[in-house]
Amino acid sequence: QVQLVESGGGLVQAGGSLRLACAASGRTLSNLAMGWFRQAPGKEREFIARQSASGIVTYYAESVKGRFTISRDNAKNTMYLQMNSLKPEDTAVYYCAAASPSQLIYISGSGSYVAYWGQGTQVTVSS
Repeated sequence: QVQLVESGGGLVQAGGSLRLACAASGRTLSNLAMGWFRQAPGKEREFIARQSASGIVTYYAESVKGRFTISRDNAKNTMYLQMNSLKPEDTAVYYCAAASPSQLIYISGSGSYVAYWGQGTQVTVSS
């Protein structure tokens, strides 16, 4: 069983930065397609970004493109979401997600077919 544990959320002013971490266990990171979603109160879960198991292929939602960056540290079996130039509309609970390499495309939309989820971490961006 794959387990994902998130950390790094918090309160930041608009224009600031945060770095979220997602530590995986139960499978090596090199065998996991991974990505991020977020969900604001009363809103549907929203895709943010995904990365192939190799760490080579990445895709970002238009709303975060140029501001958010996925990275991996295979030695720590951890992936990160670096969030820069944060805006109040980025306020949400952020969820790490993982899937088998062949299911990379499932890390999209509302994530209905994603197999593994982190517990979520709150990101609040003040104006």
